This record gives sequence, structure tokens and C-alpha cells, in this order.
Amino acid sequence: MKHLALAFVILFGFELRAQTDTIPPPVEEEDFSMYDNLDFADSGTKRFATSKVLDLSPQKLISVGIDFQGPYQLQTDTLSFGGNRLGFPQESTFGGSGGLRLGANIPVVSKNSIIVQMGFSYWENNYYNSKPNELSNPLNQALTDYGLRTVGLNSTVFKPLNESQFIIFQGSGDMNGDFTWSSIPSLAETRISLAGIYGWKPNDRKMIGFGLSRTFRVGEVNYIPVMLLNWTHPNRKWGVEALAPARVHVRRTFSSRSLLLLGYELEGNSYSLFNNVNPDLNFDLRRSELRFRAIYERSIRNFIWLSWQVGYRVNYAFDVDELPQGNDFFRGFFGDQPYAMMNDLGNSFYTMFSINLVSP
Repeated sequence: MKHLALAFVILFGFELRAQTDTIPPPVEEEDFSMYDNLDFADSGTKRFATSKVLDLSPQKLISVGIDFQGPYQLQTDTLSFGGNRLGFPQESTFGGSGGLRLGANIPVVSKNSIIVQMGFSYWENNYYNSKPNELSNPLNQALTDYGLRTVGLNSTVFKPLNESQFIIFQGSGDMNGDFTWSSIPSLAETRISLAGIYGWKPNDRKMIGFGLSRTFRVGEVNYIPVMLLNWTHPNRKWGVEALAPARVHVRRTFSSRSLLLLGYELEGNSYSLFNNVNPDLNFDLRRSELRFRAIYERSIRNFIWLSWQVGYRVNYAFDVDELPQGNDFFRGFFGDQPYAMMNDLGNSFYTMFSINLVSP
């Protein structure tokens, strides 16, 4: 009887929950035709391509680094100018070279329709000669006593044209030479580099563009075509970051906080020689090198990243030109203007370490 009474209570309870006191009025069907002419608020907004590609190595806003190149030899020739000859051929053994590298690249305008960045750079290369008191060549002496320095300003403008096309303009002005802070050269010694690229961004994993640059990376002024390619594989583990022929890297992404780059960069400029040569004449050292390298980058805290490079430096050019009346000239790859001094710089292993504040 107890079980029967319990079943009766349960059934009665369900019956109570199923009953309603009143029948709700029928729901009036909504007329959706009233929305036929309604547009989205942003349907008339023009969309633009962004400058970012998925998993691209982080852009460095501020960078502080140390560069060091291992031991090598420098064979310098006699300096010839106007039928005169200065110094004697000499071979010097350098225990290494390198120095401080500072960089900044700060956005000053950041809109969907345009991005403008301004930058600053300071590089130094001090030469550690094993026998500084036995030098008879003016170039060897100047490198040992003063080293080389670069102080520069640069700017990059990214201008999207629509959702898939863009233009990039780059410009820099560098003051290079064996100067010291107590003898900074005039602005007339500034070396101007320019580049313009027209490109496409079909999706968030790829940017490609082509253009022309005026560059000193080969040591002297030259005009060369350039190709931009930033690409990430669909699996997001591999990618390519290239601004050929200046630099090309294959990227391996381990996580959002660490990556590895394998490739090369062509690095160089034209350096005015003010010391220990001839103050009444104008000479420029045409320095250029290829750096084959591996770069490991890792976040240590939020937007602070460490970067470590190891690689092999291959000399491309280390010759001296005389500049008539101080005016630079264009030789290109096919010019036959003679150099004032032909030199042979040995190759070496190198490493560079930097700490960086990167863009979010």
C-alpha cells in the first residue's frame, strides 16, 4: 500500500505540473519584410589591407645589442690618388671587431588608411689589432685608432590602397665614418637610401611586392630591384621573411613566444675616412659583407624579447674610393672607375646578442 500511495502522489504531481489555468494567446508572426532595406552600419566603410602577417617575427620598437666578429686578417694595398701613393701594403691580424648597436622604430601615425614610422640607429665597429704599434698603412691605422660608426634616421610609410593592395616607401639618412663624438662630420656627408614597393596581400598569411631601391648595402651607391615576401604556411609552423636581395630568412615558429630564423643579410655602407689618410682629400671606405646566420628569438616577459644571432661573415667589399670634390658617384656593377685602394678582408664567425621591446 505504501508503494501504491507513492506512485499515486508522483502521478498526481506530474498531472498538476501539466495543467494550466489559462491558454496563452497565439503569438503574432513577425513581419520581417520591414528589414528588407536595412544596411549594416559599416557597409559603406572602405576596408584596407593591414601590414601584419600571421606569426611574423615581432617588430622591434627599441633594441640594444652587442655585435662581435671573431679573428681575421686584413691585407691593405697602397693608397693611390692623383698619381701619388700613400703608405705601404700591409697585412694586419685583428683579434676581432664589433661594438654597440642601438635601434628604435616608433609609429608616429597609425591608422587603417596609413602607417608612418620613424626610426633611429647607431652602430659601431671597433677593430682590435694585435700589433697596433707596427702599422704603416693609413687605413689599418685609422681602423685601429678610431673604428667605424654609423648614426642614422629612417622612416617607413605603409599605405594600403584597398583590401589587398598596398605601397611601401622607405628612406634613411646615415652618417658613416671613422669619426668620434668630438669631431662629428657635416650633414653633407650623409648617405641617402630610398626604396619603393608595390604589393599585394591576398590573405593574412601572405604579402608579396616588387620595387626599386637606392642602396649602399653593397658598399657604394647602387640601384637594384627588390622583392618583398612575408609568408606563413597553413600549418603556421614554417614561413618566409624576405626583402631580397638584402635579406632572406626561413622561419620556424615553436610557439607564440619563440621562433628561429635561418638565412642571410647583406650589410654595408660607405664610410668617410677623416683620420690618418689625408685631411685635404676625400676618401670613402666601401664596406659590405654577407652574414649567413641563425637567429633565435624568445619572449622573456610580455613584450620584452631576447635575440641571439650566430653565423659566418663573408666579406663582399672593403675597398677605398677617392671622391672628387667630395661628390659621390655611381659605379654600379659594370662601371670601370678605378679604386684608390684595393683590399682583402678575411671572413670570420660572428655573434650578436640584443634585448628588445617589441610591438604588441
